[in-house]
Amino acid sequence: MANLLSKYIVPGRRVDLQAIERSSKAKNSEGKKSHQSQVLDILSEDRIEIAMPMEKSKLILLPVDGEYDLYFYGDNVLYQCYARVVDRYKNNNMYVLVMDLTSNLRKYQRREYYRFSCALEMNSRQLEEEEISLVDREEEEMMPELPLKSSVIVDISGGGLRFVANYSYDVHSLILCKYHLMVDGKIKEFNLVGKVLDARELENRKGVFEHRVQYVNVDAEEREEIIKYIFDEERKTLKNQKGDYGYIG
Repeated sequence: MANLLSKYIVPGRRVDLQAIERSSKAKNSEGKKSHQSQVLDILSEDRIEIAMPMEKSKLILLPVDGEYDLYFYGDNVLYQCYARVVDRYKNNNMYVLVMDLTSNLRKYQRREYYRFSCALEMNSRQLEEEEISLVDREEEEMMPELPLKSSVIVDISGGGLRFVANYSYDVHSLILCKYHLMVDGKIKEFNLVGKVLDARELENRKGVFEHRVQYVNVDAEEREEIIKYIFDEERKTLKNQKGDYGYIG
């Protein structure tokens, strides 16, 4: 396979795996479970070793012959391909997956929808009826200053965010999301309007509600700043956690 995989992917890079659903009911990837891992070695141009993914200090034992959608982090770019688990084993107290690529590596163009797990403070409020027309005319800067409610962003992307709070917004409502990100070494405030796609109470935390939000009318510059923040934070995480996969207990 003429991938030149080793030209674009190097050991130590983050890789995310998403199970490929063969059922016709699972065409929408929005709700699919994603697992985070790390590239360990490039064995050939169509075979790699990655660390067995973990979640809350527990191994996620992915099955041999399981097929996955892989997303590799490059320098300010994402690469995607399909792969199949061909072997798994333990080596020097490290659990390893061997995967064969079943498609060519390609640049993943929809970077804005790639989510970054985090814990960021956010303030929000539901828009008043008269404010919705301002959004339609892309005049959000004219919105009045009204009381905001606090919450915590748990993942963020250039296309939207997911947050938890001790209150709930109605699905399809428009809300103002106000939060801060470190961009190019400076703290920047974001005031973005989002549409609530989903809101549900967490099973294990009564009275706490998880919301999934899609941005409305976000401009290209702010979207790129959010994406840059995500990639910068990913690089910091990989640098700080380098070698951690060698000590799985």
